[in-house]
Amino acid sequence: MTPYRQVRAVFDEATITVYQAYPPRIADPALAAGTFVAPFKVDRMTWVKPSFLWMMYRCGWAEKPDQERVLAVRLSRTGFEDALSRACLSEFDAALHASHEAWRAALRASPVRVQWDPERDLHLQPLGWRSLQVGLSGPAVPRYVGEWIVGLDDVTPLARDVHALVQVGDLAAATALLPPERPYPLPAVLVARLGATPAGPDGAAAPGS
Repeated sequence: MTPYRQVRAVFDEATITVYQAYPPRIADPALAAGTFVAPFKVDRMTWVKPSFLWMMYRCGWAEKPDQERVLAVRLSRTGFEDALSRACLSEFDAALHASHEAWRAALRASPVRVQWDPERDLHLQPLGWRSLQVGLSGPAVPRYVGEWIVGLDDVTPLARDVHALVQVGDLAAATALLPPERPYPLPAVLVARLGATPAGPDGAAAPGS
């Protein structure tokens, strides 16, 4: 059984992949530079998503205006976890916050917001478990651009290939093309901070969770 709140991503010992979608005027200079550069704005909040299919839901298979290019952003795991260590949930959670006032104070103080949105299937319909979205603002954005990003890849062709297979009903072939996301081993302190579902060593929900 998939845990209700779980970070699933493509990752290795050093990096984790997240996704963003932009118009060509932002994507092309970023790909050339290996990180985001002007006209990308570091003074605006930017959201990253470890789930490829959630990104497809957000950008409409790279067909929505100003989201025509999908980028796979490889971050250092150190940077990703540093961001999460400063994060506050976008919504009040009584299990994590002593009061609405305490939550609002934490939200104002944090440069990073996280929210758990329904994961999506190949038809971009909601599933019964959640996917992590991470919003970076304030001092977190220059660190994202200048320190945490290891490299960028254009995965727009992959998005189009998967979508084409879904459109003709070949879900097995579409699934075979999906990035191999697996449960990310969040440190226990981050599991608690984000309200993630504790998981066993196999990635399944821990007993009683």
